[in-house]
Amino acid sequence: MKLTVVGGGSTYTPELIDGIARLRDTLPVTELVLTDPATDRLELIGALSRRILARQGHPGTITTTADLDAAVDGADAVLLQLRVGGQAARQQDETWPLDCGCVGQETTGAGGLAKALRTVPVVLDIAERVRRASPDAWIIDFTNPVGVVTRALLQAGHKALGLCNVAIGLQRKFAALLGTDPADLHLDHVGLNHLTWETAVRKDGEDVLPALLSAHGDTIAADLRLPRPLLDRLGVVPSYYLRYFYAHDEVVREMRTKPSRAAEVADMERRLLALYADPALDEKPDLLSQRGGAYYSEAAVDLAAALLRGAGSRHQVVNTLNNGTLPFLPDDAVIEVQATVGPKGATPLPVASVDPLFSGLMASVTTYENLALEAALHGGRDRVFRALLAHPLIGQYEYADRLTDDLIAHNREHLTWA
Repeated sequence: MKLTVVGGGSTYTPELIDGIARLRDTLPVTELVLTDPATDRLELIGALSRRILARQGHPGTITTTADLDAAVDGADAVLLQLRVGGQAARQQDETWPLDCGCVGQETTGAGGLAKALRTVPVVLDIAERVRRASPDAWIIDFTNPVGVVTRALLQAGHKALGLCNVAIGLQRKFAALLGTDPADLHLDHVGLNHLTWETAVRKDGEDVLPALLSAHGDTIAADLRLPRPLLDRLGVVPSYYLRYFYAHDEVVREMRTKPSRAAEVADMERRLLALYADPALDEKPDLLSQRGGAYYSEAAVDLAAALLRGAGSRHQVVNTLNNGTLPFLPDDAVIEVQATVGPKGATPLPVASVDPLFSGLMASVTTYENLALEAALHGGRDRVFRALLAHPLIGQYEYADRLTDDLIAHNREHLTWA
């Protein structure tokens, strides 16, 4: 079994390699190819990845190459984890929107749109090359903004699913609080990528969410950086990304007075790369847990195993087409829900009626994502403006106008139409 990682030079990669090594019975990878145009980082991380496999006695081979076509040739699955423009572009995404009093973030708002415009054309080019070289390969997208990128892939007819680590992270946190095995919990997870709510937590068929909130609401609220009374009033656990919506102005004030997350991550990456260069290091360092993407490797291995072997967990949270699952959204919207996953793809499980408080915001953001994809595919200042005006975190024409000009100015080198 051949697995190709596009963006293999990412500092995330040792997390993925560790998961592949530990879960070899679930996903018996024989050949792993890391590809990345950043050849210096690629060789560094490739060497560490080989040491991780060797330490854990995994028989698979790891090769590195900057030749994308060679990397995807014969692949059974291709995992996308790239960042167009690197951390420098992320730093911009998180700062210039603040000038308008709008949240600066790499997956939502104006910064999220900028990332989508940079990313979608690149991902579609990669996917076409995968289709030519390995037409039966599954594409697993971990590249943000996952919802928009996955919709672009599916709209173009690719065999693709989107993946996020929010659900698996919450499942692990809830299991620890309840003192149970994560496999014993099933989350009723509903929404769009980075706009989700856990509406039930089921153990042996019983919804234990009310008891979980009653006993551990303070801990959960602190993790989400939201007030406990809000969780009690909602009766659900929102994704931590909902803080950008539920406490927007508070978040903006914070962002204006402390270093950006991009700056923190860039510093962390420098430290990680220094650690990775140590030839004695043969396991993922503890520092990597602070990088983000917790449990990413487990989710990726589980999804690949289900798609390629019919193994792994039968029910998984993925990003896939709505197709009537949420009747208030178009069929071609990409939603993030529990689904039955197998070699034929993902079929969303039925979802109970969604509270209008949540469905209304989902419908609004879906409209934005539609317009964002149009802007990413076809370009043009007016399309960018329309997407920004539609976003519920922006919504005012003066802000949308100014942010449009700022977005284009900061991303001109990545926008062929600009």
